[in-house]
Amino acid sequence: MTNSTTKVKLDNGLTIHLKEIHTAPIISHWVWYRVGSRDEIPGKTGISHWVEHMQFKGTPQFPAGKLDKAISRDGGFWNAFTYLDWTAFFQTMPADKIDLALKLEADRMSNCLYEPDEVESERTVIISELEGGENEPLVRLGKAVQRASFASHPYHYEVIGEVEDLRAISRDDLYGHYRTYYQPNNAQVCISGDFDTADMIEQITRLYQAKPSTADVPHPARPEAAPNSEQRLEVKGPGETTFIQVAYRAPAASDPDFFNLTVLDSLLTGPSSLNMFGGGGISNKTSRMYQALVEKELVVGVDGGLSATIDPYLYEITLTVHPERSPEEALAAMDREMMRVLNEKVSEEDVKRAIKQARALFAYGTENITNQGFWLGYADMFDSYNWFEAYIERLETITPADVLSAAQRYLSPARRVVGLYIPDNNSKEGLE
Repeated sequence: MTNSTTKVKLDNGLTIHLKEIHTAPIISHWVWYRVGSRDEIPGKTGISHWVEHMQFKGTPQFPAGKLDKAISRDGGFWNAFTYLDWTAFFQTMPADKIDLALKLEADRMSNCLYEPDEVESERTVIISELEGGENEPLVRLGKAVQRASFASHPYHYEVIGEVEDLRAISRDDLYGHYRTYYQPNNAQVCISGDFDTADMIEQITRLYQAKPSTADVPHPARPEAAPNSEQRLEVKGPGETTFIQVAYRAPAASDPDFFNLTVLDSLLTGPSSLNMFGGGGISNKTSRMYQALVEKELVVGVDGGLSATIDPYLYEITLTVHPERSPEEALAAMDREMMRVLNEKVSEEDVKRAIKQARALFAYGTENITNQGFWLGYADMFDSYNWFEAYIERLETITPADVLSAAQRYLSPARRVVGLYIPDNNSKEGLE
């Protein structure tokens, strides 16, 4: 990738990762914490996501009501995300206004208030968010498939958590989670854009060097063995459309097979973007599943999804069943195409096209300053920045034999969960 980066670590364990990009007077500032739903236990599910929300509720220095106005007034935008393995906060702002973002995040690491009335207000917001998702067919189906895919690993639960836990979690629970995970030795400050590296290191050091870290931050999750038999489930709910979601246990992002499965995903359903901001788009009309299912009017849409995670997670294929076809027909057609990949040699031409498409989508997702800031920290959450820098080179070494090997290793029917969403007004029978 273009432009070198600088990475340093302070005595308290905080990692600083910087990339100068002088194409525009803009800076994107990120703070990443190694905490997500992977670090939760039954009874406290959803706590990491809720803590992320509470970080916007103010500190003595930066009261809640003033933050949005201050950043907007300076021409910036900001947001935050909680995922399986991490939580991230960012601001992208004019370069001469970045001091506000630097001071804000340093302050939020230690001084958020967690006022009881704000905790209760946010409890209502998050439970409403969870319950609103229950009206979305793919949310319902995805939740059921995810639960069935893991028995003991925290990936069993969605990031938003279980409603029973959200009703029971206390202010002290939230504040304890915050103080455990929001500390320098569990964080990384990542900045891309128009700045001088030496000056930026000096500013960040001044803001963070006095913050203490505890000796150890707990990360209790351990990988769980892949399933050895197929599971099938049905979900019923509102709507008029039938969906099928098939989830296979996928390798961790640090596993070399992750790149083989990335090319296989591109070949089967079209490439998946790993960047939360997307960037560009690649048609999946040349993919095998599109040609076998959409063009033959068995389904009206097919999508695949592969996530970069610390522990083995899921590769999912989602089918939107054609209103004139049964889910049995759609799944059978998908399985026929899958068996072709498992049992027949994949052509060099097909693999080259799949690599080209995956490479192009990856490039689209790295092209602006906010995306560059994102990747500085994101890759380190599950592997290292070298993973990002070597991504295209590693894709280009993949052969048809590698793709076939990955298909046989990960896409066996014995390693999957098959979920069917049936609208309440759909009289079709489910999968047998």
